Amino acid sequence: MIITDANTIVRERQRAIRREMDRRGISIKAVQFDGGWETPSTVLSYFPADPDREPATMSVAALYRLFEALPTDLLTMLLPEGFAIVKVPTGVDLDECATEMQAWLVDKAAAHHPASPAGRDIAPCEESRLRTKLAVVKAA
Repeated sequence: MIITDANTIVRERQRAIRREMDRRGISIKAVQFDGGWETPSTVLSYFPADPDREPATMSVAALYRLFEALPTDLLTMLLPEGFAIVKVPTGVDLDECATEMQAWLVDKAAAHHPASPAGRDIAPCEESRLRTKLAVVKAA
């Protein structure tokens, strides 16, 4: 069994976050601005454009800044399996909460559809997504 150290795991996840940032059109400049960095170089060191470049290890202070700059689902990618970052709402909108619950129920039903990845069973990818969405519902 090969054991990968935590730094290697996190760096791979930083690369995955960069790919997702590019896919969603989240610019380095936007992350720099929203996170309060003076120049883009620090953000680029964490999320390099070159996939062969090794990302710098982030400090907790850098992660703290990223909470203002990146969506929580991207930040959750840094965590071990089974953990999620969710923003605690300042006020509870019962209609919005009901919408989130209904969306969760739709996803749950779709996970049991015979055409889903594991058929009527829930596949690991579906379970992960459902648990993350459940955390959002519970937070609301």
